[in-house]
Amino acid sequence: MVNLLFAAALAAASPATVADGPRPDEPAMFVVRDADTTVYIFGTFHALDGRSNWFGDQVRGAFEQSDELVLETLVPETVPSPQFTPPVRAPSVTPSASFLATTRLAINAGRAQGMQVGNGADMVLRHVAEAEGKPVEGLETLQLQISMFNRLPAASSPRPVQSPQNGAGSMDGLSKAMGEMQAAWKRGDQSVFVRMLAQLQQASPDTYRMMFTERNERWADWIRARMQAPGTVFVAVGAGHLAGPDSLLVQLAQRGIPSQRAN
Repeated sequence: MVNLLFAAALAAASPATVADGPRPDEPAMFVVRDADTTVYIFGTFHALDGRSNWFGDQVRGAFEQSDELVLETLVPETVPSPQFTPPVRAPSVTPSASFLATTRLAINAGRAQGMQVGNGADMVLRHVAEAEGKPVEGLETLQLQISMFNRLPAASSPRPVQSPQNGAGSMDGLSKAMGEMQAAWKRGDQSVFVRMLAQLQQASPDTYRMMFTERNERWADWIRARMQAPGTVFVAVGAGHLAGPDSLLVQLAQRGIPSQRAN
């Protein structure tokens, strides 16, 4: 569900074009630790084109060292057969028409770049963890995300930013912006997400607060509580949650838990 929300937030951004260099992919990863607990915090991109070698070297090493994987939420990948499970009515979701239109536009723009949720970092990490028998859990439930989705302000839904430089208001321009943001993620360039968040906050302060600030606060509390027990944890959340003045990293620092860039 939040994959759709994040796509709509992406549509509000107009990142600057930066040429791809020869350096290997290295998405941003951070770490917090105390005497007996280590928590790696990895910024993911929910939909990728599948042409990246991001899951190698330091990221893979930190993942393999970890005892468990923690994602934003665990979204069911399959629907149980009705002959074994009674039918369950899906929760009602009634976002605004403009928000849905923006979301569809962003998703279509991502697809034009070959970006799919099945290739997203979250899904790759989950599948590898499950194959290795590593425990996987979510920071929040799917129902909580749906509830947030229902409460987003209809009048303040993020809309594509018109830009004469990159034409982000058009499908072609938005598709290009999505590709540029994916490239920035692969480089570990957080500045693109800082700009995105600033635009979203200006366009819809309530949406920004509900999607980012409040969730980052809850997740920081979860990490603080988890650090009371020994072990190594790999936490993977959208890269946008690790950027800006209200980021998960800032929230942790405010709780006396400083973080360091791990790559």
